[in-house]
Amino acid sequence: MRFATKAIHAGVEPDPATGAIMTPVYLTSTYAQTAPGQHKGYEYSRSDHPTRAALERNLAALEGVDYGLAFASGLAAENTVLNLLQPGDHVVATRDLYGGTYRLFERVWAKYGIEFSYADGEDIDALRQAFRPNTRMLWIETPSNPLLAITDLRAACELTHAHGALAVVDNTFATPYLQRPFEFGADIVVHSTTKYLGGHSDVVGGALCVRDRAVYEQLKFYQNAVGAVPGPLSCFLVLRGIKTLALRMRQHCENARRIAEYLANHPEVKTVRYPGLPSHPGHERARQQMLDFGAIVTMELHGGVERAMRFLSSTRLFTLAESLGGVESLMCHPATMTHASIPPEERAKIGITDALIRLSVGVEDVEDLLEDLAQAIKNSR
Repeated sequence: MRFATKAIHAGVEPDPATGAIMTPVYLTSTYAQTAPGQHKGYEYSRSDHPTRAALERNLAALEGVDYGLAFASGLAAENTVLNLLQPGDHVVATRDLYGGTYRLFERVWAKYGIEFSYADGEDIDALRQAFRPNTRMLWIETPSNPLLAITDLRAACELTHAHGALAVVDNTFATPYLQRPFEFGADIVVHSTTKYLGGHSDVVGGALCVRDRAVYEQLKFYQNAVGAVPGPLSCFLVLRGIKTLALRMRQHCENARRIAEYLANHPEVKTVRYPGLPSHPGHERARQQMLDFGAIVTMELHGGVERAMRFLSSTRLFTLAESLGGVESLMCHPATMTHASIPPEERAKIGITDALIRLSVGVEDVEDLLEDLAQAIKNSR
């Protein structure tokens, strides 16, 4: 099956009890057993759940592997991956990371003896130099959040495997529609299903897709043992969102391209970052490993942080809010919102300035979005 067909049908069948086309929301915590240990595949909903199982099968199929696991949030999924490590292990991460991931690394796992180093994801030599004898994992965001750096997935995964480590790729910004990291050698793919997979800003969730059965079995154990699993309604909403993923991503990307080109040619815009622009340093790499360039655009206006704040208060369609990936257009100020947990000096090293604005471009009529940006830029002078 091709992608759009998989999104609708993979892992999902009509309900055997009723013939319902849509996967039922099974509101149950436990299941009848005919005798101790004898049941129809389910015994307790933290361990396994039929609505969740359908979502997990669907996600795995979209990423092109056999194994998927769903979680209550993207950070719950990330936390589960880190359970694969032991005290004294070392993780190399691309330095431009979601602030919540950095917080999880530095304020939760570092105190248990896990070491973290950060390197420029666009520079394979920099990643290579960051590896140590005790490195067990490379953590990659591509495109990265919020600066949209593009990592060469094939080269990064080959480097990781040469050191006997696991390659973990956060594929949230791209989704499996635009990029499939397993084709380039990834071992584990992470998603915040809150974003494009759910697609409607009405559910919080996370997921892992896994190539190797042994790694999957370890992660499945932690999923059950820790219990950070999504409820059945959340699973249903993500499954419903995925059915239109291909349609939405095409429009997201087209709108983002138009907006990036408009901003890049605006005299009052200082910088624009979008992988679809030929001026982006990772443009060719993104073109080779992505179907299209995504729907996140970051920008800075001439006038610094004061003007950025006026702009953020001047839009009418772009809503100032955390998160991204919904059908509606959102914007955020990373320094005080999504990346506030990263110390200011670290943000400065990465390039996350106090004037940086991140746009999550929705699927509205692009002419309305362009008019909104034009009037907000004018009114922020």
